[in-house]
Amino acid sequence: MTNDPDRRPLSSRDTGWAHAIARFLTTSGLSPNQISIASMVMAALAGIAFWRAGLADGTPRAVLFIVAVLFCQLRLLCNLFDGMVAIEGDKRSADGAFWNEFPDRIADLLIFGGAGYGVGEPALGWAGASFAILTAYTRELGRACGLPADFSGPMAKQHRMATISVAGLLSLFEPLWGGHNQVLTVALWLIVIGAIVTTLRRAIRIVRALRVG
Repeated sequence: MTNDPDRRPLSSRDTGWAHAIARFLTTSGLSPNQISIASMVMAALAGIAFWRAGLADGTPRAVLFIVAVLFCQLRLLCNLFDGMVAIEGDKRSADGAFWNEFPDRIADLLIFGGAGYGVGEPALGWAGASFAILTAYTRELGRACGLPADFSGPMAKQHRMATISVAGLLSLFEPLWGGHNQVLTVALWLIVIGAIVTTLRRAIRIVRALRVG
């Protein structure tokens, strides 16, 4: 286990299955950067599925929501394994820091943008993506100021993905009460508000730490 203060703390990283898959990926010849790029592909497919699900009905809608949630989780797995292959597999590269961050920002744009178009509220989707990116910017701003990375919530990356994934699954049951896209709309609002709170919380911590230091 690596105790790196600038590495997102994840309990799944210390599980046997994660280490087994990471070893397989390490020996397969895949680079961490390729896994990071794959996360953008997964996010694009999730965003497209959310978009099309919001416009569909019946069985196609249900299938698309399941696909969207699946690819959201695959995006997270890519985020887990790129770091494990890089560090535990000793495959770090000179440009690894770029590929560790850049795909995540693109993924947020694709997933939340797609969900916003799906529910007919593109501005809400872009707002979710924008504030998600701002949480990451604030974290990296703290690091640039010489502070440890702040991965606190309430709407960090794993919380955003959990929120949108649960919303996708709950949307499967909307026909029971005659609903259509309300669950996903509420989830996007929660992500926007939560990301704003997260950004402010991290910003306040930065200022306080700098003043004390």
